[in-house]
Amino acid sequence: MKLNIKALALAAGIVWGAGMFITGIANIMYPDYAVKFLEVMASIYPGYQPFTGTYSVIIGALYGFVDAGISGAIFAWLYNYFEK
Repeated sequence: MKLNIKALALAAGIVWGAGMFITGIANIMYPDYAVKFLEVMASIYPGYQPFTGTYSVIIGALYGFVDAGISGAIFAWLYNYFEK
């Protein structure tokens, strides 16, 4: 069974982007929430600066969407390649 590369890339991007968005919003509402996680994400995503407001939440969600989308596409492509 082959994986649909576009579908997996989109699904992974949406899930991770939404996770980053929800975590960022939760951190704005409760400043002690997920501090270490957001610091790790800031060390991975260049230019992402958590704890600076709504703009950073959107940037983090976009980074998450693109990162997981690319990773999902690579995973699906590799799966299809080795599934042969």
